[in-house]
Amino acid sequence: MKLLFGNKKDDLLVRLKKQDPAAQKVFYDQNVKKYLSVSRSYINDLYQAEDCVIKAFCKIFKSIESFRNEGSFDGWARRIVVNECLNFIKSNKTVFYLDDISEAYLEEIHDEEIVFDFNAQELLDQLPDAYRMVFNLYVFEDYSHQEIADMLQISTAVSKTQLFRAKEKMRKIYFQQQKALKNERI
Repeated sequence: MKLLFGNKKDDLLVRLKKQDPAAQKVFYDQNVKKYLSVSRSYINDLYQAEDCVIKAFCKIFKSIESFRNEGSFDGWARRIVVNECLNFIKSNKTVFYLDDISEAYLEEIHDEEIVFDFNAQELLDQLPDAYRMVFNLYVFEDYSHQEIADMLQISTAVSKTQLFRAKEKMRKIYFQQQKALKNERI
């Protein structure tokens, strides 16, 4: 593939700000898989995740002039993708946040041969929306509990609880998968 703009991200950004269709195609081709992966970490359904990515690209191209070269352009664009996913979840689904932590604890597998073969996306897909949003914002986007609470209009205690529950649910799912694998081998 012939590089249209050399290796300069700045040149690509300048052309994007001029609404150059060739630059938009290059930017899209370079980032669509990455942004779809981000979107899928928030949204279970592939088609809905794709819709969010397309809307995010439209917003990126439409509002590119608002990028002030403070911080990385990649981070700015990724934030648009994440916000588009959060807006989709808020507008299309009812998300419940529970304040109290359940006392149920998981049983541990005490087996010397645990296979660490799993698909992280499958684990994320099995989380309820509220758990997945907080988990992704905290783990992948590196937001603090206060920032998450402000963004989702919940308390920091709820944010912490949702993160705890997400981790516990993922652990439970993982161990259930490991038991199933163990039983299949027998």
